[in-house]
Amino acid sequence: MDDSIRLPCPSGELFNPVLTMGTQISCLLVISHFFQLLLKPLGQPGPVAQILAGFVLGPSGLSHIDKVKKFFFQNFAIDYYETMALYARIIIMFLIGLEMDFPYIKRNLRVASIIAGGSCFVCTIFAIAVTSFIYEETGAHGSAVMMALTIAVILANTASPIVVRLAAELKFASSDIGRLAISSSLIGDVYAVFLLIVISRNKHKYDFFLWIMLGILYFLIVVAVIVLNIYVTNWLNRRNRNQKYLKNTEILGLLAIVIVAATALETMGFSSIIACLIIGSMFPRGGKAARTLLIKLSYSVNNFILPIYFGYSGFRADVTFINSFSNFAIVVIVILLSIGGKITGTLAACVHLKIPLNEGVLLAFLMNLKGHVDLLTLTIGLENKVMSSNTFYNLMLAAVVINSLIWGPLLAFMVKRESDILGYRHIAFESQNPESELRLIACVHGPRSVATMAGLIAASKGPENVSVSPYLMHLIELPEKNKTNLMYHQKEEDEISDDDDYGGNDVVEINEAVDIFSAESGVMIHQVKVVSPYTTMYADVCEYAKEIRASIIILPFHKHQRIDGKLESGKEGIRITNQKVLRHASCSVAILIDRGLTAAGSRTSSSESLHHIATLFFGGPDDREALGFSRRLGMHHHINLTVIRFLHTSERRQTMGVNIAQNKEDVLMAISDHETESNIDSAFLTDFYNRYVTTGQVGYVEKHVENGADTASALRDMADMYSLFIVGKGGRDHSILTTGMSDWEECPELGKVGDLLASSDYDVSGSVLVIQQHRPSKDANHQ
Repeated sequence: MDDSIRLPCPSGELFNPVLTMGTQISCLLVISHFFQLLLKPLGQPGPVAQILAGFVLGPSGLSHIDKVKKFFFQNFAIDYYETMALYARIIIMFLIGLEMDFPYIKRNLRVASIIAGGSCFVCTIFAIAVTSFIYEETGAHGSAVMMALTIAVILANTASPIVVRLAAELKFASSDIGRLAISSSLIGDVYAVFLLIVISRNKHKYDFFLWIMLGILYFLIVVAVIVLNIYVTNWLNRRNRNQKYLKNTEILGLLAIVIVAATALETMGFSSIIACLIIGSMFPRGGKAARTLLIKLSYSVNNFILPIYFGYSGFRADVTFINSFSNFAIVVIVILLSIGGKITGTLAACVHLKIPLNEGVLLAFLMNLKGHVDLLTLTIGLENKVMSSNTFYNLMLAAVVINSLIWGPLLAFMVKRESDILGYRHIAFESQNPESELRLIACVHGPRSVATMAGLIAASKGPENVSVSPYLMHLIELPEKNKTNLMYHQKEEDEISDDDDYGGNDVVEINEAVDIFSAESGVMIHQVKVVSPYTTMYADVCEYAKEIRASIIILPFHKHQRIDGKLESGKEGIRITNQKVLRHASCSVAILIDRGLTAAGSRTSSSESLHHIATLFFGGPDDREALGFSRRLGMHHHINLTVIRFLHTSERRQTMGVNIAQNKEDVLMAISDHETESNIDSAFLTDFYNRYVTTGQVGYVEKHVENGADTASALRDMADMYSLFIVGKGGRDHSILTTGMSDWEECPELGKVGDLLASSDYDVSGSVLVIQQHRPSKDANHQ
């Protein structure tokens, strides 16, 4: 790694470094997969195995053998390795930007900045304090200020690619802590890159005015690439209207724009890390281009590029330089100062932000992951002769890698221990704030119900300032007879002959419908595809809902509407899947009976028309959940929501007016005294009435009925008045209001009222949404 070994490469050995690099990559992949097989059962994430593989293959392990070292560390081999790392870094940061939850960062920019700023500030102070000691002990020459800046980057930087990958593998990337840690690490990258630019400036000897001009040029290049991507992407989406995905050559063209721009920035003396991140985050999300990029890049990066990139960071570490007490002390001091600075700064920021201590500790541990900008800073510092001490370079490199190998397993243990914080905790709509973020999964088996699902997603967003993260899950049956050893993504992308069995043209129609909806409403829908037999499809749906922490799963009814308005049964497997999801899901579940809400629903957010929706309330947890979900719809400015409460005729004197006149404390006291469903219903309705009905946001009607026959008659009278009916599945057990309605029950999974509204005997023109509240005790019984 020293300049002294970089001799001119003879012409006969021109391709030897390429062979060396190819062998290194192959060895890294093989060894990392071996370590993953050993460590995965112990709960260790992939980055730990990959860094460890590089560590074992590098000069600290196998390359300590002379023959292996001669092969891997040949003339100019380092330049090839660094070039490989550069292009890997470009693709990784572009993908992180493409996958970045930009709305979340925008909403939580202040919180993430304070956490990142607190840890970076303390680490910088520690770096300044320890620089003189390290400068003397390593026998360095040159600028002590540059060494201080280098140490500041090493202590302050958090490796965002490792945080992203570790959070994904340990399944807490979608949690609040996971998203906050990722956002904070990205902001920390900005600070580290800024220091890196200052260090790089020392090489080029540009004056201040020239650096300002280059900075403006940097900005213009990034803006130009963003604008160019928008135009090229829109053109490609229009050009490939009837195709599922873009061609490989078109994807290479899009990536070439990013790579050329990033290379130009690197040539100017700037790091392209932040530029690639910004370009990825500003890439148009809708359409085939973004969809194809995510599929292609996610698979390539997660399975090849990241293992090589992480492995190369471990490969560079050489612990043989820790051959004296002073060198050992330097490594230990750097590691301890990094840990102390991150924990002190992060916890101080969390105290200021009133974040709980246990969450703050976990955030501090996540911010300790290293192996990204810090390694780049060391490389650039050595190449630019900013640091003249090869000992300093190798000791810092060893400290960074050892730090990552320590914190990876420790974080895996912490995540398991803090499963109550990071684990999936469902909050019922009954208890949710309607202005909180909504995560839902809308399932479809084909393009028929996509528009209705999309319209329901837009309506459930509520006010403009409420964040919604919708996922459209395309459920595709995998016939038992067609099972092969080929993976599904291979079959689809290679356009093989039996592609119709795995979505066929349905994929094109669904993609087109989603793209049109996103363009009209501005709501971005994440698309997911599940391919499995109906017997196990429910498990995939439930597992994915738990992974993204969904509040509700919306399933399509197994019957679809014919031209004459009647409902026709589809595949029995769809009904079985619905029933199993209802039993096993860890969140609320809804079944949508689609009767043509499509035309209005798909333009809910942009049309000036008013859509009338009714929520039927009989009482019980499912009806409260339905009313809780309806609150979000009622806050949408193009929806007229009416709550219709059914009461027995004997309760005519106990009107809602009497209930709302009661003191809220009295109602809560009644709950604590009696703990009856009736009191819980009354308290919930009282609060709902005071918040939404009295302010005029929601309409309220009471229907007094004698029995189930009266209820059925009342429902028939309002059949044509609303475009959507929302009702709970269960209602109150053994209610006299629904007596006799289950005598001809056809679909028990819809409940008594839902089954009646879905019946072909009822001429109901509106769609029906039947909601079931998740109850942990029930879920436990089915484990």
